[in-house]
Amino acid sequence: MLSCLRYRPTVSRLTYILFFALYIALALNVAFYRQAWALLPVNTLHNALVFFTMPLVAFSVMLFCLTLASFLRLEKVLATLFILLSASAQYFILTFGVIIDRSMITNILDTTPAESFALMSGKMILTLLFTAVLFVALAWWIKIKPATRKWREAGLRAGAILASILLIAVVALLFYKDYASLFRNNKELVKSLNPSNSITAINSWYVHNKMDNLPLVHIGEDAKQKAVMKNEPRKNLTILIVGETSRAENFSLGGYSRETNPRLAQDNVIYLPKTASCGTATAVSVPCMFSNMPRAHYDDQLAHHQEGLLDIVQRAGIHVQWNENDGGCKGVCERVPHKDMTVLNLPGQCINGECYDEVLFHDLEKEIDQLNSDGLIVLHTIGSHGPTYYNRYPPAFRRFTPTCDTNEIQSCSQEQLVNTYDNTVLYVDYIVDKAIKLLQSKQDKFTTSLVYLSDHGESLGENGIYLHGLPYSIAPETQKHVPMLLWLSDDYKKRYGVNYDCLKKQATQNDYSQDNLFSTMLGILGVETSEYRPTDDILSTCRG
Repeated sequence: MLSCLRYRPTVSRLTYILFFALYIALALNVAFYRQAWALLPVNTLHNALVFFTMPLVAFSVMLFCLTLASFLRLEKVLATLFILLSASAQYFILTFGVIIDRSMITNILDTTPAESFALMSGKMILTLLFTAVLFVALAWWIKIKPATRKWREAGLRAGAILASILLIAVVALLFYKDYASLFRNNKELVKSLNPSNSITAINSWYVHNKMDNLPLVHIGEDAKQKAVMKNEPRKNLTILIVGETSRAENFSLGGYSRETNPRLAQDNVIYLPKTASCGTATAVSVPCMFSNMPRAHYDDQLAHHQEGLLDIVQRAGIHVQWNENDGGCKGVCERVPHKDMTVLNLPGQCINGECYDEVLFHDLEKEIDQLNSDGLIVLHTIGSHGPTYYNRYPPAFRRFTPTCDTNEIQSCSQEQLVNTYDNTVLYVDYIVDKAIKLLQSKQDKFTTSLVYLSDHGESLGENGIYLHGLPYSIAPETQKHVPMLLWLSDDYKKRYGVNYDCLKKQATQNDYSQDNLFSTMLGILGVETSEYRPTDDILSTCRG
């Protein structure tokens, strides 16, 4: 027995790497493949090919990482780390159905010794013994044969890196839209892919806590409301609607051939047809549009621990309320009153944790009636968020048919996909119009105004690209060109000397972006602060 243990198999460095890359990619990702199999109906040759390329991609990524580490003689260290992370994560995913994300890392770090011991079982010990400990021991037991021809061996490893890159590129070229649809519609799926889930979660936890430990940067501490706004007996009320995934190309207010904005066309709104987003994803655009930083100088880390528009407005004495229907405000509403409307789970409006945007109006009129100061109400809509566009509107808004009633949008025709998306825009039109009608009904008590601005656009299969989130520098215009509109009551225009004809002319001629929101909102609300930039305020040149 001892003589057997003393014998250590010797293999080449590349053989060693190939073996452990294969083990991690296949054996330690069973949980991922099981979930992918359940989510991707493997009922066609095409879908079968998509599924069976997943292990190939996982193997290629592992091969790339381990081979790259081998040039620093760190392949054993990295293989050990990957095996321990992957085996542990897979056990808990398969046994408890957990999701490996930042909150799970927080839970692990907050677990007491007693709680840790309570989790231990014979099954856990045996599973980790055979899937992790045994293979880590094997990783260090196997000897790597010294290279007799170092340049040749280095060339082989460089070739392995190149081959892994080419394999990933080929799969991306052939099946990008399938992967994009699967992962965007099932965002939790990637959190079962080992070891990237653990690495990403740990990094997210580190970054998040690093930012949380930084002191909050205050801005606009000199904020106050102008006397002309503050001293009037009639209070001011503004609704800001933050859109989701609405692209300007499909708004008939901007010239789209279909009538997707029939209600707003009757509301005398100012539509800004040339408006650009700050990012191509909500997590970037929303914090950016509420910050005092223009896109060109936007610092995501600074925005995470710096006050924004809502803090300044609240400091000026204006009541702020954020109503949420899109999975979170990305930190911009943390220091103002906010409500997650989805938790109400209202019958007829909410299904499986998602709600139609009309839920944002629940009890809103009652809250407005109780308001005794100037107010800003933010409605964060789910809008046209895909790929389940068909879930974003009630049946009454299914005007354009046939529709794409599936989350596998790449399987739908272009006509079906566009029809379904246009129905979401039709519902956005209804929601914004409903907010305007609500403001009009309160004009006996308030001077009212409204702003609508979408966070980013969307790709609907143009050039084989779907959804959103591409890097800004290469993203198509459909992901960056967003709808924005203003509505001012007659009382607002009269009290504050706003020339509507001037605004309409200016809207058609000028280019705008989400950079304009910060100062435009301060201007509409009459907030004076050193953070206000008149050149960014859309209304500034049209005020009397």
